[in-house]
Order: sequence, then C-alpha cells, then structure tokens
Amino acid sequence: MTAARALAALITGVLVLSLATVPSEAAKQPQQRDIAYETWTSTSDFLSGTRSGTTVADDSLTFGTSTGTSSYVDPFGDGTAKSYDQTSWTSPQVPTSFGLTELIASWNATTPPGTWVEVSMAGHTDLGTTTKWYVLGRWSSGDDTAAGDIHRTSVPSQGDTNGSVAVDTFVAATGRTLDSWQLKVTLYRLSGTTQSPVVRSVSAMASRLPDEKKVPASPLGGAEGQVLDVPTYSQETHIGHYPQWDGGGEAWCSATSTAMVLDYYGAGPTAADTAWVDPTDADPQVDHSARSVFDYEYDGAGNWPFNTAYAATRGIDTFVTRLRSLTEAEQFIKAGIPLVASLSFKKGDLPGAGYGTNGHLMVIVGFDAAGNVVVNDPASHLIASNDQVRTTYDREAFENAWVPHSGGLVYVLHPTTTQLPPTTGSQPNW
Repeated sequence: MTAARALAALITGVLVLSLATVPSEAAKQPQQRDIAYETWTSTSDFLSGTRSGTTVADDSLTFGTSTGTSSYVDPFGDGTAKSYDQTSWTSPQVPTSFGLTELIASWNATTPPGTWVEVSMAGHTDLGTTTKWYVLGRWSSGDDTAAGDIHRTSVPSQGDTNGSVAVDTFVAATGRTLDSWQLKVTLYRLSGTTQSPVVRSVSAMASRLPDEKKVPASPLGGAEGQVLDVPTYSQETHIGHYPQWDGGGEAWCSATSTAMVLDYYGAGPTAADTAWVDPTDADPQVDHSARSVFDYEYDGAGNWPFNTAYAATRGIDTFVTRLRSLTEAEQFIKAGIPLVASLSFKKGDLPGAGYGTNGHLMVIVGFDAAGNVVVNDPASHLIASNDQVRTTYDREAFENAWVPHSGGLVYVLHPTTTQLPPTTGSQPNW
C-alpha cells in the first residue's frame, strides 16, 4: 500500500484487516524521504502572493472587491443554484529540490454563514508543462444551508495525465513528478451580502517517498519518560450516534482524536455549541467534531485537512504534514504538542492493539522511559470505555504501522502561544 491512499479506506478509521506486507532486505536500510512544508500566515507572506480582489489585513486574507460571481449548485443540497461573489489569492510558485509525487494542503479559516472557501493547487511537471488547477477542498465551517452554507466536500473525478486527487491528496500520475507547485484560495459569499471568510493561513506539504515495506526503529529523541495529559475519549462509546455522519462512532477515530487534542488545550466546543447533541451521549464534543469535519463527497469524518481546518476554528493554529520518524515526533512532545497520527496495520503487527485496520488515527501523547510510544488510541481494545484509551505501543512496531503506510502523516494542532520545535536539515517539514 502506498502513502497516496489509493484505497480511500485509509482514512476512515473503520477497523478492518489490512493487506499483509513482506519485508525485503533492501527495506531494512533507511531510504531518502523527501518532505517539504511551506506556509503563508502573515501580512508579508500574503503580500508575496497574487491578489485578485482580496485584501490583506491583520495577518489574514479577506474580501476586498468582488472580481465576479459564480453560480454553484451544492451537490448535496436541494438542487437550487445560488449566486456567490468571489475573490482569490494565489501563492508564489514553490520549487522543490525533488520531484514531488504527493501534496496535501491545509488552511485555517473562519467562514460566517453564507460564505466558504475553495483551496486548489497547480504545478509544473517534469515534462515542462503546467498542470490544471486541482480542487483540494471546498470548505465551510458551518452547515446551515438555509443561510447559504455549502456542504463541505472533496471533489472527485479530477484525474488526467498529470495526476489526480485522492480525497484530500494530490497524487502525481505514474511516472510523473512536479518540480514546483502553487496554491490558490478562492473566497465566496452569497451575492449581495457583506460577510467574508477570513483566511489566517494556507500551507502545503509536498513529498516524494520511497516504497518502503519496513523501516528500522528511529533513534531516541529526548522525550523519553514525558507524557502529556491529553484527555481520553473512546470512539467506541459513540457507536450508532448520528449515523448520517460516517455511520456513527465506529468510524470516528479522526474526529475523536481531534476532539481529544482540542480539549487538551481547553479549546473544545462549549456547552452551547453541543446543545444539539442528545444529552445521554457521553462526550458530546466528539459528536460535534464528527459533524464539523464531515466530508459529504467522501462520506466520512477522516478528511485530513478538514479535521485541522475544524480545529483551527477553535482559535488555534493547525496543519497537516508528514514526519520522517518518531525522533521528530519526540520534538513535538518536548514542546508540549501532541500529534494525531495516521496508521495502518495487520492484526498482530501492533502488539497490544488487538485489531487490524486499513486506516486509523490516534494521538501520540508521549513516550515511556524506553522510547516506546504512549498514545490515546480511540479504538483501544475495541472496548467502549474512556479508561481503555491510554496505551503504550512498541516503538518499532508503531513506526512500521505509521511511516510506510501514511508516510508518517500527522495533524499538528497547537495554540498560537506555543512555539513549534525548531526544524533541522535542508527540507523543513513543519
């Protein structure tokens, strides 16, 4: 299985057996993992891009003067076309020192009722041609369609000879690479209204990863014995809740993990925010998270940047990236930042888990004295109990469930006042 998630099930959190892999002698040696992250998040950053009707103020992008209108028929609405004014911002071209084969964008934005944003990317190929714009997401933080909100959605069937989009990830076509890329953010609001989306940051992680089946355990990184006090929530306690959003809790690993980290920072939804949840449901913040991250086209709560975009509406900074190893993950724990990690493993390959999965997310909260990984696993033991969520997994086994399958993918969520750890090397990946 490649890191491109050719099987969309990789991010669902549905617990099913994964395909077996056979390690090779070559795979025992570390291979080059090309990963580069770029972000625009300040006034000077946004001024470096091309604005078409957008205004830069207070380190954010907002509506200035509309550059036109678009008619949009929400594919999950009532079939009525609505008219939206629009503006846009396009990033500079970002060259890579390698030919990227995958790219995942992230954004931090607020979208008042009747507004939304679209994030897309284009690139320059190894053949010297320019790609079309691929839509990586249409995002609205609300779901009041009567007020003009859209159903947030990924966009299917965009493939061509240069690449395609697998839910939320641009994947280059076989044999193709991109030597540079750029993002475009389009801001929409109902025609005749004055509300505006506010975009605080736009970023992307580009990568070219080896086809690894097995990786060695990484060196210890200095966080041994450190465990962050992240609250524990089980997705299993939500089985059957609100099945219109990804079938209920059995598939809510991503939303549950996001909810845990938000509450760790005291940034979770308020009682007023969750007043719509059945009062008999435990941990209503998990139900709220599932509703707020749901991708209507993918029909799931596991869209990676939709999870981080939701978390950003709670007043923190967020993005999706890939790490090269648990050594790097330890630097975030030392900084007080838990990580939501995407894994896939066959039953028995992650001792103590008791299940296998084609795609699952859990929170790295620390490391024991030997460097094994302490996690909040929302599906731990497949038992509906918050008391069973905190567990420890063998370092090498965890790394091999994480790095070869999702490419070491993580959600990074942190308050604006918490500094990220310093980066090293020629390819910063955060």
